[in-house]
Amino acid sequence: MTAPIDDELWSAVGDPTRRRILDLLLVGGGGTATTLSERLPVSRQAVAKHLGVLDRVGLVHGTPSGRERRYDVDEAQLARAVAQLTSVGATWDARLGRIKRLSEEIQRRRQG
Repeated sequence: MTAPIDDELWSAVGDPTRRRILDLLLVGGGGTATTLSERLPVSRQAVAKHLGVLDRVGLVHGTPSGRERRYDVDEAQLARAVAQLTSVGATWDARLGRIKRLSEEIQRRRQG
């Protein structure tokens, strides 16, 4: 049996800016709202809000670093998200396969 889909997690990663933040954190080995905002077309305040959303769903964790918080990706939670996406993909592949078989059967009946 597969784990239930976490709607809050997928809502969080549904935003392209948050996905870009995750990418930057993974490549850079972490970062702050300030360092991330220097690489994104949004303000530091917007980045901080996005980081808050990612933190609430457990994809990142912030630790105090001077006057700011340094954020790092929680690799276990990211792996859980990837596993959920894989499960959803497999389910849709099966559904699309059934639709294709039904369509082919209808087509054969029309021709026969």
